[in-house]
Amino acid sequence: MKLAKSIMAAGFAALMATSSVKAAENLTGETASPGGSINLSMVHLAEIAAERGIANIQVSDGQTLTNSIQSVAEGKTDIAGTPYILPFLLAKGRGPYSKLGAEKGAELASNLRALYPVTLGIFTLYAYDSKGLKGWDDLEGKTIYNGPPRGGALTNARSILQLVSGIKEGDGYKGVQTNWGQATKTIMDGSADAVVLPVLFPDSRITQAVSSGNMTMWSVPIEKWNSEPFQKYLRAPGSAPFEIKLSEAVQPNGVTVISEDDTFRGLATIGGDIVNKNMPFELAKALTKAHIETLDRLKAKAPFAAQAGYGVVDIVKSGMCGPNPLKYHAGAVAAWEEAGFKIEDCAKPAG
Repeated sequence: MKLAKSIMAAGFAALMATSSVKAAENLTGETASPGGSINLSMVHLAEIAAERGIANIQVSDGQTLTNSIQSVAEGKTDIAGTPYILPFLLAKGRGPYSKLGAEKGAELASNLRALYPVTLGIFTLYAYDSKGLKGWDDLEGKTIYNGPPRGGALTNARSILQLVSGIKEGDGYKGVQTNWGQATKTIMDGSADAVVLPVLFPDSRITQAVSSGNMTMWSVPIEKWNSEPFQKYLRAPGSAPFEIKLSEAVQPNGVTVISEDDTFRGLATIGGDIVNKNMPFELAKALTKAHIETLDRLKAKAPFAAQAGYGVVDIVKSGMCGPNPLKYHAGAVAAWEEAGFKIEDCAKPAG
């Protein structure tokens, strides 16, 4: 009898111990197509969240992030990757969110919170050497592949071309647009004389495209970089200045990277993985803590990851504050600060 009671007691204790351990959350995540920094951050988060028993994240890639962040704001999706220009446009009810209007857009945008930042890419000019291009001053009358048919990337490319080269699409040059899935093919088929797109170091699209011939990439000229109009544009929502030693601006063999000095300069598109403000504090903190504590693993997963802004929370380089209405989740703030990082007050949620 005593043995039976002991077995029952042990079983009861084991049951209580098991029930006291919080089960992993089941979450949904949406991100861009594979091969880029914002996809990598989400896939890595899903991996480490599962390892640590924090959450099981069902990731859907290849998504239209314009729709993804609206889904997060509406509570339909738990986590989504985004360039930070989208929360800004949502808050204003502009661009792809114009049908929502400013009031509804602002209401939805106020529900969004960031976990951590990501550099999605750095806008630059490049071309096959066979095209004979001499740089930013040699684009008049050329055909330039400058992004998808609509969206922030196309807007940025057109603006940078105007700021640096002084030419407008349809007037100074012919623009070519295709969806991201056709980007590498469009570069390789030679239909454009030059390309102005965001890249990483090294860049996956260029790695494939250089198989069709040697290429040259040009930094933004120093004079244009230091001009008031360009410096102002660098502070636009979702944008940040990006400078790297020319020796570290690594691209595949066959690509020559040109700058006037030892520094490569370009406009970076900044984003991150975001959640709804109603995500529980401890869950947001645990996810962010897992991200922070495995940054070395994340940076080792792809050649470009070391230059993808992972772990960089400086408000200028991470595109926070200023015109960007997005704030960090309170749980994320706690995780970053406990890890020894400084989060500026302007990037913290009110209350």
